[in-house]
Amino acid sequence: MTSRHDHGPVQAPVINSHASPAAYTLRMPPSALSSDPCFEPVVRLPLPASRDRIRVVELLATGTSGGAQEHVFNLVTRLDRARYDVSVLSLSNGSAIRRLERSGISVCALDDMDDAAAIEAVASHLTAVKADVVHNHMYRAEVVGTQAAWRLAAGGRHRPYIVGTVHSSRVRSDEDRELLRQLTPKMDHLIAVSRAIVRKIEDEGRDGAPVSLIYNGVDLTRYSEPDICGTLHSEFPIPPDAPIVGVVARLEPEKGHPTLIEAWPAVIAVVPKAHLLIVGEGSQREALEEQVRALGIGSSVTFTGRRDDVPAVTAALDVAVLPSYREAQGLSILEAMALSRPVVASAVGGIPEMIDSGRTGLLVPPRDPAALTAAIVRLLTDHPYADTLAKAAQNLVHDRFCVELMVRAIETIYDESVADERRLAAG
Repeated sequence: MTSRHDHGPVQAPVINSHASPAAYTLRMPPSALSSDPCFEPVVRLPLPASRDRIRVVELLATGTSGGAQEHVFNLVTRLDRARYDVSVLSLSNGSAIRRLERSGISVCALDDMDDAAAIEAVASHLTAVKADVVHNHMYRAEVVGTQAAWRLAAGGRHRPYIVGTVHSSRVRSDEDRELLRQLTPKMDHLIAVSRAIVRKIEDEGRDGAPVSLIYNGVDLTRYSEPDICGTLHSEFPIPPDAPIVGVVARLEPEKGHPTLIEAWPAVIAVVPKAHLLIVGEGSQREALEEQVRALGIGSSVTFTGRRDDVPAVTAALDVAVLPSYREAQGLSILEAMALSRPVVASAVGGIPEMIDSGRTGLLVPPRDPAALTAAIVRLLTDHPYADTLAKAAQNLVHDRFCVELMVRAIETIYDESVADERRLAAG
């Protein structure tokens, strides 16, 4: 099996964006990386003479940790600060907000309030920071942020350019879908994180705003030479020679943990020393722990809770699993692939866009413990095959999913906010 210290060359994601092409303002890459598509020069048109930067507010629906919050962190910590003045506003507090604050990002978290009050608060904030762009992340942010921006227009004030990223594959209620259909024509640009999400937007009848497909990107520098977590065996009762299978995901119903736990007795029947690591926090922890107790497998299953060293923990895995019942893209699987860890995942949502089953990982039907067992056992027992999948997966992430390409595509959309201003100046 691939050595946990073995990492390939850093390369990059293919992003299909319908945003207009960029030009002038050259950002050059380090010469040693100049052949890497993640570090190719970026040329953009100069900003209108009336401004020195584009002011962007990232609006988060919630400050708790998750894929959308990881996306925002990766985005705001890499935007070109010479061109974009970025801050974050969240509709609630949480661990993701504290992480952003520690990174030096300007962050404001609102107290929990109903939508009407939140719309007024966000409108006031957008006015105070003179926002050119409000970028809404997740459903409630789309609802609140869009109405807040148009509240400013109704009062004769400057309306920010409205961008929304659809991060979730959740099936919304009829009432929510109708509200989104009404609001979408008032948005300037939508971003989908997978083709599955593009189809979801179409199925919801959300017409009236252009949609760009921009995959979530992985920070390859974070995963190029990670420190493998060497404390797992001292922190938890994991035998030193145990192969570790791990899932890194919020402990929420859609992530499919019950199916993985149901499959686990059959896994250890074939690989008795195997240990299951469940990394994350969420509302289902007690129920999942009870399921483990009922199956009598507690000695081979560990719940770690939330970890701040996810790359190091992921690097320590022999097999990474994501047994989701629905998934927009599956960022934790991308991270495992970047670390050359062999992966098993459900064939749902955007996951098949990352995994070519049998070539870059193994796909299984959701809610199928027997199929999940067979895939995990194969990767634990056929090390050359697991190694082949892991290296192909790492190459795919480097070719298609680096964070720099994601940021570059979103910056191009932000530049649309000043396009009219530039045309008038050129006049």
